[in-house]
Amino acid sequence: MTTILLTGSTGLVGSRLLPRLVAAGHDCRALVRRDTELPDGVTAVRGDLDEPASLRAAVEGVDAVVHLAALFRTTDEAAIWQANLDGTRHLLEAVSTHAPGARVVMASTGNVYDATAIRPSREDDACSPGAAYPASKVAAETLLRESGLTWSILRLPFVYGEGDGHLASISALAPRFGLHPAHTYSVAHHRDVAGLVHLALSGVTDGRIVNLTDDAPVTVWEMARLGGGDPVDGSAAPLENPWSGRMDGSLARELGFRPEVPTIHAAAAAGIL
Repeated sequence: MTTILLTGSTGLVGSRLLPRLVAAGHDCRALVRRDTELPDGVTAVRGDLDEPASLRAAVEGVDAVVHLAALFRTTDEAAIWQANLDGTRHLLEAVSTHAPGARVVMASTGNVYDATAIRPSREDDACSPGAAYPASKVAAETLLRESGLTWSILRLPFVYGEGDGHLASISALAPRFGLHPAHTYSVAHHRDVAGLVHLALSGVTDGRIVNLTDDAPVTVWEMARLGGGDPVDGSAAPLENPWSGRMDGSLARELGFRPEVPTIHAAAAAGIL
């Protein structure tokens, strides 16, 4: 049995990943700042990534750490950097000191890639993040890669499914962030986030950055429609760069990953949006 610490366990991704880790037979700990409801079989460990001294009890004795905790949808850039870079630094220092043999799997984002890309972005492409959230994730990736620990980095796309509300938010997010209705984005279902995390925990992705995508990108217009929100205005100016937001998922498939939910339309047909 593998003992795993999960950060970000109450978030959109973590709350759906945690019960799947338990179901797979792992002994799971969840880092929490306050009392919260967790799946049966999960040990809550009180701690805060902003408080390094609180992390020793969380990491001692673990075989792996799955680091999902992140801050992004806020205009407070200082808070973003504190959570995503400083928080990661504190966690890695705790693992290095108290569980140096543990494998660290960190979630990052496809937003780190250059928005002027001329094809779907690959893991070895240069990163050119234009905002605090992806910039802080690139910096956190560097910390992990240089930590001396056993690591892998999973760059996630737009994640959806299981009634998480993410698709339903597109109608509001599109005008806020200037998302073109015809723009296609790489996406993945929560089931496939879990699938790639399971692969990473096996050691297959050690020392690698790996993109996660399903088999077909989807337009902002389609996401809004599938999410049941207000229609996204389709009269926008011509699309500047159709490749921005697209990731190449070839490496994951070479390593053995196969999406359980191949497309968002398959998810709709199965009733698992």
